[in-house]
Amino acid sequence: MSDLIRTSTGRERLAARCRDVCEAPVFALGVISVILLNAVLLGVETYSGLSVEYGVLLHSAERFCVAAFSLEMLIRLAAHADRPKAFFRDPWNVFDLLVVSSAFVPFLRENTTLLRLLRLARVLRTAQFMPQLRVLLVAVGRSLPGTVSFLFVGALILYVYAMIGWISFAGHDPVHYGSLGRAGLTLFLLMTLEGLGDAVHAGLAVSPFSIIYYASYVLLASFVLVNVLIGVVLNALEEAREMEAEEKRAEQAAAARQPAGRTGRVASEEADELRLRIAAVRSALDDMEAQLDPSGAAPPATTGSPSLAGASAGAR
Repeated sequence: MSDLIRTSTGRERLAARCRDVCEAPVFALGVISVILLNAVLLGVETYSGLSVEYGVLLHSAERFCVAAFSLEMLIRLAAHADRPKAFFRDPWNVFDLLVVSSAFVPFLRENTTLLRLLRLARVLRTAQFMPQLRVLLVAVGRSLPGTVSFLFVGALILYVYAMIGWISFAGHDPVHYGSLGRAGLTLFLLMTLEGLGDAVHAGLAVSPFSIIYYASYVLLASFVLVNVLIGVVLNALEEAREMEAEEKRAEQAAAARQPAGRTGRVASEEADELRLRIAAVRSALDDMEAQLDPSGAAPPATTGSPSLAGASAGAR
């Protein structure tokens, strides 16, 4: 039992020390610096002349980045030594672990293209140390369902107007409306209001009612749909901020409960150790009483306190 107590205490002590290292501003600054160095190395490698001339230096710098990322991940894993499941509950931790460990996978290590893509993914790890960027990425992820609905409605509107444009303008402007694909591409570019004036003038040369066609399309595609997309993104950003605030409150509550829990564990460990010592003292007193008893009778059970048992033995 004492070995188990010492193991548990050592694990918690290691986790506490590693957590202090992870929470230090110097640690976060060092990791961000290595991530930016990795991004610079990726950019330098795109220049063939520099990659050939400084190939050895770039390879050494890449090894340094891998070693630094591996050390960082080991420290963060050790910070969760007393609660390993909590490490994998955070999706950012799982993402970082996969990206860092990919450098040691045999198939990925030899594949240059995949390795560069995974090295590029390390740049996204800056979100782990930049709360605002993390909130923004979470907002983008939460806005995906609304964005898919927006894309479906936008594609439906684009298809309907492309068919109307092909029917109305295919004979007069085959370059832009000669097929459904060309009409859709033209209307997609008009969504940004680029070349709208030329398209309206060309449509008026065909029919004065073309102004209704272009005006209704611009109103739906450029104003209504774009504003709906902005609303979806802003709503997701607000939800992401609320989630971040709730996580901070949960962490603060857990930190407030941690001293009490740790005190309880320490008290339990001290009680177990005290019981072991009391049992050892009782066994020693029984042996002494057996040696002092001349009749060789079995010693009576020590139901009282150790001090009373010792006193009775001394009296005899």
